[in-house]
Amino acid sequence: MKFIENGVCAAKGFRAAGIHVGVKTHADWKKDVALIVSETPCAAAGVFTRNVVKAAPIHVDIAHLENGVARAVIANSGNANACAPHGEEYAERMCAAAAGVIGCEPGDVLVSSTGVIGQTLNIEAIEGGVRKLYDALDASAEASDAAAHAIMTTDTAKKEAAVETVIGGKTVRIGGIAKGSGMIHPNMGTMLCFLTTDCAISSGMIRAALLETAEVSFNRISVDGDTSTNDSCIVLANGLAGNAEITAKGPDYDAFLEALQALCVRLAREMASDGEGAKHLITCTVSGAESVKSAETIAKSVISSTLMKAAIFGADANWGRALCAMGYSGEAFDPEKVDVSFASAAGEIAVCANGRGLEFDEDKAKRILTEHDVEIRITMGEGGAACTCWGCDITYDYIKINGDYRT
Repeated sequence: MKFIENGVCAAKGFRAAGIHVGVKTHADWKKDVALIVSETPCAAAGVFTRNVVKAAPIHVDIAHLENGVARAVIANSGNANACAPHGEEYAERMCAAAAGVIGCEPGDVLVSSTGVIGQTLNIEAIEGGVRKLYDALDASAEASDAAAHAIMTTDTAKKEAAVETVIGGKTVRIGGIAKGSGMIHPNMGTMLCFLTTDCAISSGMIRAALLETAEVSFNRISVDGDTSTNDSCIVLANGLAGNAEITAKGPDYDAFLEALQALCVRLAREMASDGEGAKHLITCTVSGAESVKSAETIAKSVISSTLMKAAIFGADANWGRALCAMGYSGEAFDPEKVDVSFASAAGEIAVCANGRGLEFDEDKAKRILTEHDVEIRITMGEGGAACTCWGCDITYDYIKINGDYRT
């Protein structure tokens, strides 16, 4: 398996586009609608927010995915179409508009939105621009780039990646674009992710792979503790790679799952790294835990701690905040078996052993924590399980961004 270029256009038979149609009225140069289309119908699956309050597109997608088949995704930024007048009607109209130019049934189109909650979506702008959007479709790296930019809101950088592997003697590719910078917390962590693959795999197996993948990628990141109304991850598999269709778990499924998880972990890390106002990517690895679930719960608690995030922002080796977050995670453990260290490209420094503070070089610790990518390494002495989760620091800019996000 290796990482390759071209994002959602890396897999055979997929084209993409992203243009400005007028959903974002404050910046007429910003792309605000994306379209991803397969040459042929696809096995399809999606995982969505666990927030009880769900945006209209999610209800539409759940209905459209009942048969496990789709051919295209249309998505807009600048408006979440959540808790908004005519929400589901307008989401269906987006699907119908895309279907009209593609030449497929509206039920074969999936839809996503991201942006401000509670405001009426400018559906006329989308309908009026969909022909131009379709005409812009291409299978190039530039087309995937345009689609990736069209789904961005407060993101400062696009999230895009692709992988290539061999399954059944055939080259299989998986590509993805994602957006997410704020309102991200485990449980689908506002994030959108669209994945394309030319692997031949049944709808049941693609759904199983997506569920397994979400648990070890998007559900292990946190930016600010808020789970969005719009979180969606959708995958389309058109089978054009020509491998024998994957219909059950086995070596081919495992190879596909490995590639899908590698791709989604990279996209998840990019979201955590681009947290609103963030200056640091925080990686927390908990080892020596009783179970993976226990390690995951504790790692999530540490990366979600506001005090821990603030300490990393200040390059302050305040390891007690990590131990504190472990203690209220809900997991049982012996604090006197816990070791903690901080690490980065500048080195590693042990700060706690057996639950007690160590004498350490504050200047070295500061150098380590000043790097963009910072690791919190926790060893528990409870068992042999481990888990890694990702977050970011909290900065003054986070307040600035969200204090006037709507106005």
